Amino acid sequence: MTAIAGCSSGEPPAQSPAKAAQPSASTAPQAGKLRTALLPAPKGMRVAYGPEIGRFGTLTSVKEGLAAVRQTKLDRPECAGATQLDPAKPEIAGAPAAVIAFSSPRGSITQAVVELPRGAFPVALPKQCAAYHADVQGTKVTYRTQNLSMPRQGDESRAYLTTASGGDRNAQIGSIVIRRGNVVMSLMVVGQKVKRAGLMELGRLADHNLSRLAA
Repeated sequence: MTAIAGCSSGEPPAQSPAKAAQPSASTAPQAGKLRTALLPAPKGMRVAYGPEIGRFGTLTSVKEGLAAVRQTKLDRPECAGATQLDPAKPEIAGAPAAVIAFSSPRGSITQAVVELPRGAFPVALPKQCAAYHADVQGTKVTYRTQNLSMPRQGDESRAYLTTASGGDRNAQIGSIVIRRGNVVMSLMVVGQKVKRAGLMELGRLADHNLSRLAA
């Protein structure tokens, strides 16, 4: 995804729904079902990208996110997207998925819903990734991530808040991942200030959609 924790510009890719990549015949039915679990545009925001469905690794936002990571030099490379789904893994790249992004003058929200093999849920944040540094196109950026306590959602859930500081553009990145059965939902909120209450409410709404998907 464009919003890979610690390496996000916060800007979703500019793509109209009409130009979204078409899913393969093998993934189309399930990816289409996953699309029903995506959130509607929150109040004050517009759809900036998608919804796009298909194999996770082929989606525009995922490919652009990987390209952004490759252009970023980290002192701890293992921390790039440490708490997110890793599209470099074949079983994740080929999984049916649906993605959407919203934006407003205050920030952006990117959501992905992916059907994965059990056990593919992202691991907890490694200790060495609580703070790390990166060179983002010549700008030195420091990322600090804290684990957020949250009411349990689905079968597993985690939430994090990352503060990125460097140059003249500071930002916060709130992220939530939730698993229900073999479906994982990833949510990323980027803005100058991410409110914990708002992030948790988005997580609650997203989990509600997941529960209806599993029904």
